[in-house]
Amino acid sequence: MPNKIVAANWKMNLLKSEAMSLFNELKNGLNPGDEVNVIIFPPSIYLSEILTVNESKIHVGAQNFHFEEKGAFTGEISAQQVKDLGCSYVLVGHSERREIFGETDDALLKKIKAAIRAELNVIYCIGETLGEREEGRHKAKIKSQIELLSTFKESELSKISIAYEPIWAIGTGLTATPIQAEEMHAFIREVLLSLIANDSAENMSILYGGSCNEKNAIELFKCPNIDGGLIGGASLKADSFSQIVYSFE
Repeated sequence: MPNKIVAANWKMNLLKSEAMSLFNELKNGLNPGDEVNVIIFPPSIYLSEILTVNESKIHVGAQNFHFEEKGAFTGEISAQQVKDLGCSYVLVGHSERREIFGETDDALLKKIKAAIRAELNVIYCIGETLGEREEGRHKAKIKSQIELLSTFKESELSKISIAYEPIWAIGTGLTATPIQAEEMHAFIREVLLSLIANDSAENMSILYGGSCNEKNAIELFKCPNIDGGLIGGASLKADSFSQIVYSFE
């Protein structure tokens, strides 16, 4: 069975004192059951300090990294450095990295390979724009993004989860209805089963990442093919994020 996952993507938010206060509040107040994996993706400049004080079940990950192991890449960090800090997860393919920073499928494939070499778990983000959905091209777009995973071995696929994020619902307040979200998650599972001839297709966690919050999480998480959420704005408040984590219970 897929793991249940609730991940917080803090993006480029919070000053150091705010980030540490939020993490400490979650660390001390959040007690998820063993069936739910909780992951925090803070800004990279806070990773070291958060990992130093983390003595909880919460996993910590990096929002971004370079696919090269080392070298003259000013301002970048490598997957190996992320792992060396103590992180266990990385995000790859978030729509903001694709749309704003121009990350291509080739670069994303290299990133996933680098993360797996560094023994990191990957949350691989996929999604369509409003225009692609309205034109009926959303399923073809999603399938093309999933096909990138077809080159990985079963042992490598076990370290990958997918986050479906309809781009039109990120940071807009719009949310796919549970029916819309479940339809796409079921389609993603179907594509995985057609591409990957092993248990990884059945066991891969598929998270919903389009303005999931404490008000809609319960209904979304009831859907059979939604295994959790990649949470943006609602993860910046301890109470809201905690309610989302407990939406499984």
